[in-house]
Amino acid sequence: MPTIAELNVFPLNLGGNTFGWTATEDESFDVLDAYNAAGGNFIDTADMYMFRAPGNTGGESETVIGNWMAARGNRDEMVIATKVGKWDRRPGLSAENIKAAAEDSLRRLRTDHIDLYYTHFDDPEVPLAETLGALDALVREGKVRYLGASNYSAPRLAEALSIADSNGFARYVALQPHYNLMERDYERELAPLAERENLSTLPYFGLAKGFLTGKYRDGGDTVDSPRAAGARSYLDERGRRALAVLDEVAAAHGTSVTAVSLAWLASRPTVAAPIASARNRRQLDDLLASTRLELTADEVRAISATTAPPTEQ
Repeated sequence: MPTIAELNVFPLNLGGNTFGWTATEDESFDVLDAYNAAGGNFIDTADMYMFRAPGNTGGESETVIGNWMAARGNRDEMVIATKVGKWDRRPGLSAENIKAAAEDSLRRLRTDHIDLYYTHFDDPEVPLAETLGALDALVREGKVRYLGASNYSAPRLAEALSIADSNGFARYVALQPHYNLMERDYERELAPLAERENLSTLPYFGLAKGFLTGKYRDGGDTVDSPRAAGARSYLDERGRRALAVLDEVAAAHGTSVTAVSLAWLASRPTVAAPIASARNRRQLDDLLASTRLELTADEVRAISATTAPPTEQ
């Protein structure tokens, strides 16, 4: 199993954004049961999930996960990651908001601690020392075990780490960036920083909003998904080139394009586990297949070359 600090985690980080949104509580329980039965122990959520859905206000995903753990009695087996700062009901990274938001998340998750607590976005309106001090207090109180940063630039993340070190605060141990085969800006500045600072990377949108499942093709059927438009935006020459190689590798292994895409991401330096979500067990099966797939070095290079800048191919 990969490790984040002292947390042993499954090599697929199950995204909880579908819970209470595109998956009902019963459907979510079904996905969670299947993931857990396969050895999965690592769930990613956020306080804001999924406030945009009709009838929702936010906190629905955490509530579903909390209800599931209470029903199964398995809290101690699970590694739960959630986030603070982006929800309009608990916005920003002030010390006051972080303290209140953490208490809200603990209540919804029906637990006394959060294993990995992310600042969801950088908040330039609040001094980093204030944010980091508030997070450190949560760690010292035992309400949070480890800290992560999501959607930070490399300079701001480096500054945050320096401030934590100089003040004796708990430091970030994990980074959650937008990173996949189609989106590779992470590799320019954040990846070298993560490697240098020994940060574990948990990429979100690992399947490029669904494009890297291979379901979006020229002349293909319309896919019923809230992310369909975003996925189709990748269907250009670069995207077609990537799909062609992913198809070849998938055929060679008798697996899916989804599994190959996630296995490629998991093979990247600093990546501990890609994040991917499922609405049902059928979708989950493809995600789980990635954890059993071992790509050859030649396959990793061939996949990488499809979207790398010419100087890196």
